[in-house]
Amino acid sequence: MDNAGPGPDSAAPPTAPEETTALSLSSFATPVNLTILVLFLYVLIMRARSPPPPAVPRQKPRVFQTFTPRTLKPFNGADQPTVLLAVQGDVFDVTSGASFYGPGGPYANFAGRDASRGLAKNSFDEEMLTPIDQPIDKLEDLNGEEKNSLADWKGHFQGKYLLVGKLVEEGSEEAKAAGI
Repeated sequence: MDNAGPGPDSAAPPTAPEETTALSLSSFATPVNLTILVLFLYVLIMRARSPPPPAVPRQKPRVFQTFTPRTLKPFNGADQPTVLLAVQGDVFDVTSGASFYGPGGPYANFAGRDASRGLAKNSFDEEMLTPIDQPIDKLEDLNGEEKNSLADWKGHFQGKYLLVGKLVEEGSEEAKAAGI
């Protein structure tokens, strides 16, 4: 009897080992997998070809020092490349932010000066700065909002810039002890 329907004798012929290997390789050669492989190879080649990063020149460490308004003035970015400013008696090195505090920057008039009053009043006008030949501004007339603003600015400088010194009165005992 000739049975034309499927039966136990009509099973598919066994596949050759070569066909199984080709079938499994083709199942992994999907467009997504090929894209990932190409990207992996590209990154690997680019890393191998890229030069090492340039060595950063070592900077001479800055020693904490005492400044008076007169000795702070040259650190305005124009007279020297280092840019310093003072906030409530603390002197910060803002050279890394020279685009803001250096010549031509929006806060350039604070460079080499005590910026406390201008920061407290959120004013960048020259008249907010105490003249160099006058005593350091005690900021006693600031209202609560201005004191909070100044505290926020000081926190900003403490978090972002290096504290390099303190600002003292011209002719004070601290200035004399520092030899200025």
